[in-house]
Amino acid sequence: MKPALIFDMDGVLVDSMHLHAAAWEMAFSEAGISISPQSIYALEGSNDRGIVENILYGKGISGSFESFSSIAVRKRALFNVMDVKPFSGINECLESLSSNYLLAVVSGSDRNAVNGILERYFNVDFDAVVSGDDVLNGKPDPDPYLKAVGSLGADIANCIVFENAPYGVEAAKKAGIYCIGIPTYVDPQLLGMADKVLVDHLSLLAFLHYLVDRMPQDPLPVIFS
Repeated sequence: MKPALIFDMDGVLVDSMHLHAAAWEMAFSEAGISISPQSIYALEGSNDRGIVENILYGKGISGSFESFSSIAVRKRALFNVMDVKPFSGINECLESLSSNYLLAVVSGSDRNAVNGILERYFNVDFDAVVSGDDVLNGKPDPDPYLKAVGSLGADIANCIVFENAPYGVEAAKKAGIYCIGIPTYVDPQLLGMADKVLVDHLSLLAFLHYLVDRMPQDPLPVIFS
């Protein structure tokens, strides 16, 4: 069985969280609820249900996700017309890795957004894709990553997760997976649960290039110890 590399999408593969935050801020505002972009960054990795429920709870607003689901629908519409860009060099790295590794994406974004971005910007066929719509309990619960590992049929001891959000790192570690943190939008200290925290995306590209050149039989987590 090939080793597996599992990537969060927003903030790891594509530079998009500022756009997600702007879309959420506008959608909540239209519903009469004022939020800051920072409140969305703090919840990065959650699916729509998790974000809406956490914002409502923080504002002291009672009601179920179903009662406020129109906010998520509006956010999706706003985000879908925004100009998302992949991080420089990431697509080429994935193409080089695809012959020797199983590749997966685990995102809190909705299925249409995830599929649209992957199809538009990436040339590889991912072996598994888990969106926020595919699990009831999103990050920081381990369910999204456990679902990805199950879909891949991978050995959890021979997987690495690449995450940029505290909730995502927590989810990966709860799932028992080695995790590398990339502090795209948050202070590196907030990713302290990760097994290793990189400096930036240039460091991520260097790691991925190293993986391209490593011997396939080498256990993945050991090389980062």
